[in-house]
Amino acid sequence: MIELILSKNTLNLLLANKILIYKEIRSGGTKLKKHIANAITGSRILCSILMLLFPASSLQFYILYLFCGFSDMIDGTIARKTNSASEFGSRLDSVADFLFVVVSLVKFLPLIHIPKWLWVWIAAIAIIKISHVAWGLIRKKMFMSLHTVMNKITGALLFFLPLTLQFVELKYSSAVVCSMATISAIQEGFLLQREGKGN
Repeated sequence: MIELILSKNTLNLLLANKILIYKEIRSGGTKLKKHIANAITGSRILCSILMLLFPASSLQFYILYLFCGFSDMIDGTIARKTNSASEFGSRLDSVADFLFVVVSLVKFLPLIHIPKWLWVWIAAIAIIKISHVAWGLIRKKMFMSLHTVMNKITGALLFFLPLTLQFVELKYSSAVVCSMATISAIQEGFLLQREGKGN
């Protein structure tokens, strides 16, 4: 009897929430729209953590991996289209990206052999990128990262790289990604310097 009352109350509560959500959507969904992009970004954080639970070769892992990549592509666009872009959303996106990259490295690095020349190239790109962050912190007193087209192309290539490991030798695919990352990092440096001179 108690279980029946509880389940009826739960059902009524769910129905009431569903009606409220439906009314919100019908009225333009202003309140919901404000949170969609951040909810998508938050789901990337959750899925990145869940990726740790599955082997990197499993279907579950790749579903989570693809979802994380897809969510990264759409959350910013949704934030702009719904006029819900915010400083919090931008920081949440950076945290989600960082966590996704770290988890991906933890899962993929043990599976591949990276030659020394590639480590040196990756280190050089990292030094350039870190110098941009340091420059922003010193000159502007803030974290600066530009979302240029080149950065987005680099991100997309880097995202698809693990999916190509069974078909393309790492030395070829990584050379393409590192070339684009190098050009992107240098371009970002020029843009940051020009922006600094303008202020």
